[in-house]
Amino acid sequence: MKSKTSQLIYEQIANRLTELIERGTYRPGQRLPSVRQMSRRQAVSISTVLQAYRLLESRGLIEARPQSGYYVCAPSRNSLPEPEISSPGPDPCRVSLQELILMVLRDTLNPNLAHLGAALPNIELLPVERINRIMAALSRQSGRELHEYQFPPGLESLRIEIARRSAMYGCSLSPNDIVITSGGNEAIDLCLRAVCWPGDIVAIETPMYFGTLQALETHGLRALEIPTHPRDGISLEALQFAIEHNPVKAVLVISNFNNPLGSSIPDEKKKELVQLLERYDIPLIENDVSGEIYFTQERPTVCKAFDRKGLVMLCSSFSKDISPALRVGWTAAGKFKSQVEWLKFTSTGAATATLPQATIAEFLKSGGYDAHLRRIRREYARNVSLMSQTVMRYFPEGTRVTRPMGGFVVWVQLPDTVDSLELYKRALAGGIAITPGYVFSPTNQFPHFIRLNAAEWTYATERALEKLGEMVKELTESAA
Repeated sequence: MKSKTSQLIYEQIANRLTELIERGTYRPGQRLPSVRQMSRRQAVSISTVLQAYRLLESRGLIEARPQSGYYVCAPSRNSLPEPEISSPGPDPCRVSLQELILMVLRDTLNPNLAHLGAALPNIELLPVERINRIMAALSRQSGRELHEYQFPPGLESLRIEIARRSAMYGCSLSPNDIVITSGGNEAIDLCLRAVCWPGDIVAIETPMYFGTLQALETHGLRALEIPTHPRDGISLEALQFAIEHNPVKAVLVISNFNNPLGSSIPDEKKKELVQLLERYDIPLIENDVSGEIYFTQERPTVCKAFDRKGLVMLCSSFSKDISPALRVGWTAAGKFKSQVEWLKFTSTGAATATLPQATIAEFLKSGGYDAHLRRIRREYARNVSLMSQTVMRYFPEGTRVTRPMGGFVVWVQLPDTVDSLELYKRALAGGIAITPGYVFSPTNQFPHFIRLNAAEWTYATERALEKLGEMVKELTESAA
């Protein structure tokens, strides 16, 4: 792990270059010094310069051109503002999004559409061949053990590897702290069931991933939406006010790279969040499914790192960075671990399928995971930057876009006259699938928003975005 001093150096370089770009020293379309030239000029390592350039990419100031270098982006739309902080109503509500969510999910199965909305990883970037080889080798070499029942908490070799990695994000987990689940959604679901009953109130960030809203709806829980900043996450002041005026039974956040917002709670604020909930003895269900896909130099910590009372229930999975099809997730549920383990057993009768667990355990043990993560972080940082720039280029005035520092989704606020459901229908007719903002709030807080997936970037992706931008302009003009 790099030192704080090294992190400061690359940020200083990026900030100096930002100032030079804003002053016009480096003009739009102009090539920046090569990585090696900048390394010699600043007397720093090549990796430090690369981190600085990637930070500038994430800010939308420069772009990488294959076999050519880094170039300053056109400034005409470069100052496109971020979406406004969410402002939900003060009262908890029932969740009822089933029909709309199922409609959106069905579109993801249509191969004839340009898929800009579903938050699916880029299969071309996943270690498919390596995973297939490991799985085949395990199948040949194993005896009966891969065909026997595995009971919760799950395969020990996988829990050991997860526990070893936990130090990278500030935790000191043991294998016995961890329960293996069938994907991240099941981890969240089990944690909700462990601490809530039908009718209970769960405070959530808003916007919130619709899979989580589905879980709340399924279990008859009431959602209390808390204002959330597009960069810094949940408002602690609003959360405390909500707790003081409502019998909140649990709080649920995506601590790093919220889906769809892209926000990441700063480390100091994570500590304050944990301490706040400790005072009220309220469990925190923490989703960190995209935590490994960060664009900065160091991995962000998790709220669990500050947990002293066992109230933080950390959930994650390998669906975003290794394989969504293997369906392997996990939770470190603190003082609720036994309850989660029992719920897992009574839900499925056994643990998650053994072969996928063994395959991921072997992949983590082999050392290939970190090299793979470095590759996809570079690609996703580039793709998110390119998508943000393309939205700037083709969407009309009044559009706002997030600046995520991890993950691979972009949250776009459209002009107020554009209804995202109407845009969704027009886009489908034009062969494009997007995700309307309606599905990310139980109270329809985001009618003028859409989520875009930047996991894959091709010429076809750019052309689809250009076409979508024209539709947004048409809707804007028709409402004028």
